[in-house]
Amino acid sequence: MISQFRRASCAALLLSFALAATVSAQKVNPGKIVRDAAYNELHARDNHPFRYTLRKDDNGKVTTKEIIETTQGDVARLIAINDKPLSPAADAAEMHRLQNLLAHPELQAHRLKKEQADSNRANEMLRLLPTAFIYQYEGMVQGSNGPCYRFKMEPDPNFDPPDRQAEVLHGMAGELWIDQREQRMVRLNVHLISDVEFGWGIFGRLYQGGTILVEQKDVGQGHWEQSLLRLNLRGTILLFKSLVIDTTETESNYAPVPVDWTYQDAVRALLSENH
Repeated sequence: MISQFRRASCAALLLSFALAATVSAQKVNPGKIVRDAAYNELHARDNHPFRYTLRKDDNGKVTTKEIIETTQGDVARLIAINDKPLSPAADAAEMHRLQNLLAHPELQAHRLKKEQADSNRANEMLRLLPTAFIYQYEGMVQGSNGPCYRFKMEPDPNFDPPDRQAEVLHGMAGELWIDQREQRMVRLNVHLISDVEFGWGIFGRLYQGGTILVEQKDVGQGHWEQSLLRLNLRGTILLFKSLVIDTTETESNYAPVPVDWTYQDAVRALLSENH
């Protein structure tokens, strides 16, 4: 009798979970959730600067850098190549580069301008995500900071790209995770379902089969940072030159830095450290 009662209780419990999942799925509005998350990404106020370690594997060449964020742009110091510390000569060259950057603010101003241009392109793609795809709720998954909505995404045939840059969205499909509590995008994992043209300053084509994975998380104080970027793309640029992108970037060791630090403060901090 006891075992039968337990089996019946477990069955009832599982049934209640299934019914709850069905009800919750009915209440999920994918379009609204994606719109809200895109808005939150574009209007995030987590402007507290952080420092972190960036490890980048670019077509087999691995570099590791210490990055410090400031309102005047990021500052980086190369600390390792292929997971080995720099040679004395290479480290001296890196120190000289930073000292030169400290002495020439115009170099940092140029870097900041490029960062802002890259950020503007990324923001434009974010703004288009809600209208460029059709989203289908696939259930809840555990993300880096808690439960996330998991949405399947397919290109909306009615989407009209406003420029050549946005045309790439027509050829993507995959999934998007959104943090349930914070309404922030946690994971974007897409693949190219057809060849697509792009116009990021140059004319090119990306071939079907390429993949893009981006992950971000709250690293403290409500500050969200990209933690993983993985690109595996093939194509052509300028009509004839082969394009091969096989890149993985991972970020770690996040720590806040003073809000009022200038880029010079960041450079001095990096110059003072031993690696």
